Amino acid sequence: MEPFDLAVVGGGAAGFMTAITAAENGVKKIIILEGTSKLMEKVRISGGGRCNVTNATWIPNELIENYPRGGIKLLESFNRFAAGDVYDWFEKKGLKLKIEEDLRVFPVSNSSSDVIDCLRKSALSKNVEIITKFFVKEISKTPDNIFNIFSLKKAKVTSKNIILSTGGNPSGYKLAQNLGHNIVKPVPSLFTFATKEPNLDECSGVSIKGIDIEIKLKNKNFQNRGDLLITHWGFSGPVVLKLSSIAARELYSQKYKFNLIIKWSALSYEELKEKVNYLRLNKGKVNLINSRPVPLLTKRLWIFLLNKIGIEKEKKWGDLLADEREKMINILMKDKYIISGKGQFGEEFVTSGGVKINEVNFKSMESLICPGLFFSGEVLDVDGITGGFNFQHCWTSGWIAGMAVSKLKH
Repeated sequence: MEPFDLAVVGGGAAGFMTAITAAENGVKKIIILEGTSKLMEKVRISGGGRCNVTNATWIPNELIENYPRGGIKLLESFNRFAAGDVYDWFEKKGLKLKIEEDLRVFPVSNSSSDVIDCLRKSALSKNVEIITKFFVKEISKTPDNIFNIFSLKKAKVTSKNIILSTGGNPSGYKLAQNLGHNIVKPVPSLFTFATKEPNLDECSGVSIKGIDIEIKLKNKNFQNRGDLLITHWGFSGPVVLKLSSIAARELYSQKYKFNLIIKWSALSYEELKEKVNYLRLNKGKVNLINSRPVPLLTKRLWIFLLNKIGIEKEKKWGDLLADEREKMINILMKDKYIISGKGQFGEEFVTSGGVKINEVNFKSMESLICPGLFFSGEVLDVDGITGGFNFQHCWTSGWIAGMAVSKLKH
């Protein structure tokens, strides 16, 4: 049997984009090998089942700022195929998209199934062969530059070129290593923070917009502002997920045990002090529970904070002692929590780490070590924050790899 022109290992977002791009640009014999029974599973669960396709950050220089690792390498890639190109690519294939207030891009239908159908139909329309339950165990290269691909069940596929689009699956890293590549140790990225803070679960479901939080580590601090969500185990929301990505390696080294500081008020210390004094003098007969110094705080959260500093919620503003006012100001400015571990962010769990990016030519996504071997997606040591940026990297790297393969002689 004649070798395939391109074998794609991994039936996810990056793999499908690679196969479709190559097929649409003249590559005839292409096969996608997926180890599980389901194609594009991460696409299916992304964004709560809606699929956060990309982010409407159109300018490449601004786009790369959302990648804690690999961003500089991606600049040239995004200058060729960025978020706007992805948006147009899907729309031309009949998938209508929309931009939400936070710039995240979703299908108008709010269904990830439509994204999967779009990619699958596009591949099949170009006669791309798709095989599931083909878990690649070994790849070898013959003296005449043909790749032999063996499955766990000892099935064999041969191909002139191969692309690893295996995501964060450890099997992909092992395949890359066996072909001569070095791997940056993968560690979790995009996760929530767990705490054993007493009674915090009473605020589960509370969401606050525009909150400043800070991670305090032994030798370094990280800060960010964004929307915060309180869960029954701790803290989540965009502001937490972004910090978990930015500080992924440092948090791993500390075994996810650190102090988290939350600034509930956007005011300065002096401004908040004036606000508290104003309430004491002008709302003296009003109970604390009925007049909050920070309007964004929900009643549940305000009661929790008062209990945390030992002040009765029914107490009147005019009866607050000086030390109680100081406690109130301090907790609103610097509320400290001991984080005891991480929780996985199931919808968009990604890893920091993968194939070393200095071993890959980002103009083609081809290996600098093993000619004919290409990479796309999360298998590389590139990761973005939450908001559609990891899928954007999948589409871009897949498109570049597909274009590069199409320019080879077949």
